[in-house]
Amino acid sequence: MTAMLPPLETIPQEGRIPCWRRFESDWYRLRYPDVAELMAQHGYDDVQRFYEEIGCHRGHSPNRYFDEMWYRQAYPEVRRGLLERRWPSGFAHYCAGGYKRCSPHWLFDEAAYRRRYVALTGHYLAEQGFYNGYDHYLSYGEQHGFKAGPFCDVRLLRAMARRYEAWFGPEGLLASWLVLPSHIADAAPASWYFDAPWYLQTYPEVQEAIAAGEYSNALHHYLTNPTPEAFNPSPWFDEAYYRETSPDILPSLGGDGLRNGYEHFVRFGAHEGRSPAKGVDLHRYKQCPLVWFDCDGGVFESPFARFVAEKHGHATPAGIDDPAVLEDQTRQLFRDDAALALPLLARQKLDFRVWGMPEVSVIMVVHDQIDLTLQALASLRGNYDGAIELILVDSGSCDETTGLETLVEGAIILRHKVNIGYLLGCNEALAHVTAPAVLYLNNDVRLYPDALHHALRRLYRAETTGAVAARLVRTNMQLQEAGSIIWRDGATYGYRRQDDPNIPEASFTRDVDYGSAAFLLVKAGLLRRLGGYDTRYWPAYFEDTDLCVRLQKIGARIVYEPLAMVEHLEFGSSGQSGSHSLIQRHWKVFAQQHLEFLRHQQPRHIRNALLGRERRRPDRQRVLLIEDRIPLRGLGSGYVRSNDIVRALVALDYHVTVFPVMREQLPAFLLYRDFPEEVELAFDHDMSTLPAFLEERAGYYDLLWVGRTHNMARLLPVLNEASRFLPHCGSVLDTEVVAAPRTLLQQAVTGLLPDGTPAAPVKGEEYERALDALLTEELQSAHYCQQIIAVTEHDAELIRRAGYGNVMVLGHSMEVAPTPRPYAERRDILFLGAFHSEQSPNYDSMTWFVEEVLPHLKALPEDVCLHIAGYVHPSVDMTALGQHPRVEIIGPVEDLTALFDTYRVFVAPTRFAGGLPFKVQEAAARGLPMVVTDLLREEVGWQTEESLLSVPADEPMAFAVAVERLYNDEALWQRLRHSALKAVQKDTDPEHFRQALQHIVQASLG
Repeated sequence: MTAMLPPLETIPQEGRIPCWRRFESDWYRLRYPDVAELMAQHGYDDVQRFYEEIGCHRGHSPNRYFDEMWYRQAYPEVRRGLLERRWPSGFAHYCAGGYKRCSPHWLFDEAAYRRRYVALTGHYLAEQGFYNGYDHYLSYGEQHGFKAGPFCDVRLLRAMARRYEAWFGPEGLLASWLVLPSHIADAAPASWYFDAPWYLQTYPEVQEAIAAGEYSNALHHYLTNPTPEAFNPSPWFDEAYYRETSPDILPSLGGDGLRNGYEHFVRFGAHEGRSPAKGVDLHRYKQCPLVWFDCDGGVFESPFARFVAEKHGHATPAGIDDPAVLEDQTRQLFRDDAALALPLLARQKLDFRVWGMPEVSVIMVVHDQIDLTLQALASLRGNYDGAIELILVDSGSCDETTGLETLVEGAIILRHKVNIGYLLGCNEALAHVTAPAVLYLNNDVRLYPDALHHALRRLYRAETTGAVAARLVRTNMQLQEAGSIIWRDGATYGYRRQDDPNIPEASFTRDVDYGSAAFLLVKAGLLRRLGGYDTRYWPAYFEDTDLCVRLQKIGARIVYEPLAMVEHLEFGSSGQSGSHSLIQRHWKVFAQQHLEFLRHQQPRHIRNALLGRERRRPDRQRVLLIEDRIPLRGLGSGYVRSNDIVRALVALDYHVTVFPVMREQLPAFLLYRDFPEEVELAFDHDMSTLPAFLEERAGYYDLLWVGRTHNMARLLPVLNEASRFLPHCGSVLDTEVVAAPRTLLQQAVTGLLPDGTPAAPVKGEEYERALDALLTEELQSAHYCQQIIAVTEHDAELIRRAGYGNVMVLGHSMEVAPTPRPYAERRDILFLGAFHSEQSPNYDSMTWFVEEVLPHLKALPEDVCLHIAGYVHPSVDMTALGQHPRVEIIGPVEDLTALFDTYRVFVAPTRFAGGLPFKVQEAAARGLPMVVTDLLREEVGWQTEESLLSVPADEPMAFAVAVERLYNDEALWQRLRHSALKAVQKDTDPEHFRQALQHIVQASLG
């Protein structure tokens, strides 16, 4: 009887067979040259029948897409099944259901593909007619740029197809590559993660093994050889070095874990920025914006892949190791740009006509240099489309500046036959000002986007603000100043001069001593009151310093605005000739004039710059907030609350520095959008740099706020040793959650501890003893702090139970904003939460819901699905959830309003947790009724059938019934929505949150 190819377990699309299921007779004969002889010996004339009855038992693969021997080695349960004769081959196992979770080939990782494209859930694939991720890739994904995996790069395969056109057929890129002769497959890279020519040259024995038919090509050898730790894949990765410098990975290598260190690096280290070889600083490389954009945009798999591509000349150099460009060269380039643009700018007048009241008057004093002047004016006009009153003072020009009227329309032009100097020109122009704000602007500048807009916004944000200073960047892209310091002797210093303009210290708003008048925005009324610049500083230098000091003497603040960034050709308008002697003379004048002011300034020393960078108001205190990472709102898991704390502290007029225990992986430019401009984000630090950070800032902070108890435990030795750098500094431990009850509940529910260790549940007196022991252990570092913060009164009682009476409660802050879509236009079920690990409550709750609850949803239409949204850590495998036919995985979502406006029911099936369930309050605030476990109902303190529906966490049938009931009953839906909105408005009022926070801070400061 003729055996048939193994049947498929399910058929998503009637009559369609995936290409990995087909038998390729021509390929089979080429792959196994002895088949012809064997067929003759055994009396076969049909090659497919030979495979089905004999070849599959001998370890043959039926087609190029499936590697039988690799499959057997990769999955021990398949080997056992073959020995027990449950399947005739690994391919039979794959067709019988293995295709849902197993990988068929060493070049394709099913789980990684589904992890990468989380939307490829079982529901989506079945709906679109695909059997699995492999079928999706071969049938659709490859054509549309989907990536099969790190060792199969579509872009490189396309390049190879162009180079070896005769070898690439209509089957597809991967299909063609799999049948290439080894000398062609090894000639050019199919992935930046493997260098075949280098590999063959370094390991000549590999060439011998390929020639003997043991391996198809060099990559096949590397990915399947029995001693994976003995070979390096490229000159840019050293297996021994990586193991030595990353000892934390060693327990996960070998056995059923990762194949070697390189597998860890490819999956995790290459994205984290770990060093792959001596001398390769991948962390520094990945911080380059160009590198991040290429990786985030999908051009390269990881910073490492881009690094290798750059070494091969296939990526734009990131330039991090380029020698510094001399400033003389950049200054000349600035001038050359201006000269180059001059004919273009002269073709059409720059329009500065004002209709009605001007918003800002710009004063610019010019002397020759028409190219610089027009470049600056074009930059100003292009930067701000509001009403600008332009006042130009031509101070004795001899070049084309004398004909400015033909180049600029609507400007007030004041002319002088001789050079009267900058100071007198500005004072003359002040008499013509009609706008409420005056911008002193040099003609040797270029404005970065929206610089003037941000400066004006800052000027009017507070009545006490008198002037706004810009972030000035020199032509060599180094700082000129991020606000300026006046020392006690009257000398001045541009804060962080010659540093990277984007360092944390230059990227937050603060009061400063003064700002240079290359770009200085001042309220016009104050200028008139002071009479403009003091003529003692004619013709220039120290006039802007003196003006800012006089502004402060009448109660006005000088505020540094980092978003007002300006490129400045330093000394471009006046030249350096004679400047030094003039500066020295006016310095003495300034020091004598402001003796009383200077007496309270910092002595002149670079180590005093930290204290001098900000004019400290007596009523404004400084807070150092330490968290696991920079608390971005999209991370969930308590980070939203930490972010709200930062925002509230700023609103209460505290200066806040945020310090991450773990170094931030995201580029810095993506962090600021989640925070007010006044916040200093120490994104370039981590726990290892904290001692030096505290020493550098000795005496700077008034309050230390440590988020999460485990951070307090980790930092306690550092804080004990560094306490001398924190004199008179209060301290707060924000527990965020008391984890002890959650640990015991997780133990009871899953039989596991948070680290995955098996543990039996405890009850009665044993539970109470275990709880006390866990509380004591968890809070043993809390004695360091003046105040301990709990997120609920229940957690506060647990902290008191551990012996601490200095406990206060701070919940969540939330604005109620119900989404408008009516009940009838909504559909499907939503869960929103972060997945930071597979041991997290959210992962457990979704696993329980998918496995235990979804099968009971009989009263809902079959096309009603669960949609899972929220941050997913790269280490978390969501494929088990996504394989269910009624599950869709969305991943992170920027627009929560649109998200909550789509769904009919929210679920929170949490079986173990602690603290205050943010997700419950957030869903209520958005007007989405919910079904939760009794655990979360008790934590939030609401009543079932009133503000939500709740059921026990061990009754999946009851949970399903509650979901069906809420989904189908509009009256119930409306009643719960209305009641939950009132409840959450009461519990999360932002003003109450700020008041509670203020009370906590004041109590901690004594």
